[in-house]
Amino acid sequence: MTENTSSSLSPKTLPPLLRLTEAAATRLQNLYASAHAGQLLRVSVTTRGCSGHSYDMTFVNQSEVGDEIVKDRGVTFLVDRKAVLFLIGSQMDYQESDLESGFVFRNPNEKGRCGCGESFHI
Repeated sequence: MTENTSSSLSPKTLPPLLRLTEAAATRLQNLYASAHAGQLLRVSVTTRGCSGHSYDMTFVNQSEVGDEIVKDRGVTFLVDRKAVLFLIGSQMDYQESDLESGFVFRNPNEKGRCGCGESFHI
């Protein structure tokens, strides 16, 4: 007979809602200091695309009721309350190449993406 050595169950802590890479934080700081001074980035998940969901980012002047205020790497941004469950544990990066640049998401909740990479499903 084996003895259970765990004394009690501790509640699991959720991972951070949405983390930024250093590149994403730097890009957002630059945008906040220039073209979007006084605004905040609002991240949401919309229904569209081949796979059903797509990331959407807009600059807003103020938060909406229920928005999560996220602070990471010295940058503040918003997450739409309807997107929270889709994004828990995700990371937002900013990538540049010879032909394109933009924010990309690494989301551990994704189960797949469409062929063009514009939408995902959970």
